[in-house]
Order: sequence, then C-alpha cells, then structure tokens
Amino acid sequence: MTLTTLHISSNQIEDVGAQYLADALRNNTTLITLHLGYNQIGDLGSQYLADALRNNTTLTTLDLRNNKIGALGAECLFDVLRNNMTLTTLDLLNNQIGSKLRDRMMELIKRNKQRMKS
Repeated sequence: MTLTTLHISSNQIEDVGAQYLADALRNNTTLITLHLGYNQIGDLGSQYLADALRNNTTLTTLDLRNNKIGALGAECLFDVLRNNMTLTTLDLLNNQIGSKLRDRMMELIKRNKQRMKS
C-alpha cells in the first residue's frame, strides 16, 4: 500500500511539525497531496516546506490555508515555485500574504498546470 494523500489539517503542528514533515518530503516519491490547513504554521514552517519542495518532484497539491504564513514565508514558497514545475495546486487562503505576492505565486502555479496539460 502506498500513501499518496495525507490530511493532517487542524492538528496545531506549528513550525516544528512542519519541519518534521519537510524532512519526510525531501525523500518522498509517492505523496501527491498534502493538506496542512489550520495548523498554526508560520514563516519558519513555510521555509522548511519550501526547502523540501526544491527537490521534490512528486507533490502536486499543497494546502496551507488558514495558517500564520506572512510575507517572509510566502517569499520562500515563491522562490521555490520558480523552479518547481510539479506543484499545480497551492492553497494559501487566509494567511498574512499580500495580494501582489499571492498573485505572482498563482501565476507560477498556473504555468505548472499548463505545463502538465502539454
């Protein structure tokens, strides 16, 4: 049996839990969908996740809605999206991210979706 989807929303894992998940994502070859909404993940946690996504070629969906991600954490995610062509869904609803940065990130996600259709 292979784990392809993991829902761990509303578990208050915070930045420390995000670090453990990021460590696992670095070597992941099966997980496609990860739901981390409502977990109090902040900028540091999103930095850990962004670092893991630099080399991850499997994860296509990442749900980070309703966390505590601010501009610094969002910038880390934006930087990784420049080179990560696999992630096609990123939910950042209800975080402390400005609309300009969010729009730039969504453009990169849109690029990835179009690339996957080709």
